Amino acid sequence: MAAIAEASAIPVEKIAKSPGFWSGVLTRLRRDPVAMVALGILALLILMAVFAPYLAPYDPAKGSVIRRLKPIGTPGYILGTDELGRDMLSRLIYGARLSLLMGVIPVPIAFVIGSAIGIIAGYAGGLANTLIMRTVDVFYAFPSVLLAVALSGALGSGLTNALFSLTVVFIPQIARVAESVTTQVRKLDYVDAARASGAPAFTIVRVHILGNVLGPIFVFATSLISVSMILASGLSFLGLGVRPPDAEWGLMLNTLRTAIYTNPFVAALPGVMIFITSICFNLFSDGLRTAMDVKS
Repeated sequence: MAAIAEASAIPVEKIAKSPGFWSGVLTRLRRDPVAMVALGILALLILMAVFAPYLAPYDPAKGSVIRRLKPIGTPGYILGTDELGRDMLSRLIYGARLSLLMGVIPVPIAFVIGSAIGIIAGYAGGLANTLIMRTVDVFYAFPSVLLAVALSGALGSGLTNALFSLTVVFIPQIARVAESVTTQVRKLDYVDAARASGAPAFTIVRVHILGNVLGPIFVFATSLISVSMILASGLSFLGLGVRPPDAEWGLMLNTLRTAIYTNPFVAALPGVMIFITSICFNLFSDGLRTAMDVKS
């Protein structure tokens, strides 16, 4: 009895509150050194893109015939020069802007649209689900690279068309995941109870469905950023993305491909940047997936 009385005397504000789900996710994520290193590198790349005018030592579009294909370590040009004598360090710094833009922007847009399509199809079920998902499967059946190239080729080169093509590529993939997890949640008891109590469909989706399905969809969407980076660079490499003389890593690979035999290290630098960025997005996505696993 004395112990019960003592426990009841503890002030309410001193009782420890159990951490929320996202607080636990952040705690577990901070304990993952690989994910933190990847996030740090990505943060540096983003800062490099934002402050490119202050970090780049030269104008990325200004070249010189007498400075063509200078090797790495040339005085005044740490990373050498490209086929037109432009400073590679400056172009890599400025190239981070368009490369990150083309790699990141399509995924959030596809996340919103694909999640809406998948959640509606998963909750509605029946004929509505069949009609929506069979339409999505038409686009999902094509390989991502082939669909992106076909759409960009039909629309023409340019940043806007490339972003639109990449967004269309990722919508079916996200919609499939959203439909799958929504179908599972829709069959749970508390959703049936809410439906039996007369709650409208919009309220059920907003209160009971979204909170349980957005997490898995979000984790899957983050894993697509690295794919988007590679596809965006591939479109620019094929001449279907950013147009010259803009600095973009995929386009730089295209213009430097003829220099692979004369100055291979300089020609490989844009590919190294694409590789590092894609790997960091993948590692961070893996860490986020592990952190969101309650059993971890």
